[in-house]
Amino acid sequence: MQLVRWSYSRRKMVRGYFDKFPHSTVYFRRIRRFYIVYMVDWDEVDPFVSQGDRDEMQHLINEELGRLKEYEQRKSRKG
Repeated sequence: MQLVRWSYSRRKMVRGYFDKFPHSTVYFRRIRRFYIVYMVDWDEVDPFVSQGDRDEMQHLINEELGRLKEYEQRKSRKG
């Protein structure tokens, strides 16, 4: 999966568009110093969004915005 483009939505929120889900919009919200998936405006034409897909989206958007270090050091991280 690749991040096609992203844009700021409103305060503390970012919209992301991914090649695997071309008709859906993914909204990310900033929590502390990193972004997590807040909501997916899913289109029925696209495949179902799994938890693994959401994790990959979060990784890609944080990498793009320079927040990957904070994302990987979050408290909720398992492992």
